[in-house]
Amino acid sequence: MKFAQRRSTGVNPAMTLPEAAPARSALDFDALYRAARDDVFAYVATLLHDRGAAEDVTALAFERAFRKRKSFDSRRGSERAWLFGIARYAALDELRRGKRSAPLVSEPESVSPSPDEELERTLRRAAVRTALTSLPARDRELIALKFHAGLDNAEIADVLGVSVTNAGTRLHRALTQLREILDDQS
Repeated sequence: MKFAQRRSTGVNPAMTLPEAAPARSALDFDALYRAARDDVFAYVATLLHDRGAAEDVTALAFERAFRKRKSFDSRRGSERAWLFGIARYAALDELRRGKRSAPLVSEPESVSPSPDEELERTLRRAAVRTALTSLPARDRELIALKFHAGLDNAEIADVLGVSVTNAGTRLHRALTQLREILDDQS
């Protein structure tokens, strides 16, 4: 018995198959670590106020990120925002445990300024540090994400799970409150 060859009918040759969703981008973990380790530490240290705890939590955050590196999806945000989200939860876990409460005492190294400039800088830092302790923890975290971690508002929004507009508004309010506290101190 012979089978006649039949062509499909109703098929448009110009029709294409739907495109598959773009694959998750590969995460270059080594590059991410080198680029973000100091920022993650500064952010975590700001939250914890303890250098030793910040070192532990930073290491834990990178360990968690390394284990979860295959779950990174560039469609959901930047590598830095993903990493700072992990660091944030690790720091919050540490704060919940409440094991440590020593203050952060180290200052970033500076290029040898004059003694007067060094005194002025030290006084300004002390004033800002004191003013920061007056802010609620939520506002301190926003300021740390912006200035210690160097994240933009979109990345901050990704870390906190809020809209970009909400992150910007909350950051603006926190900075305004910080300025008011600093103005009242002087």
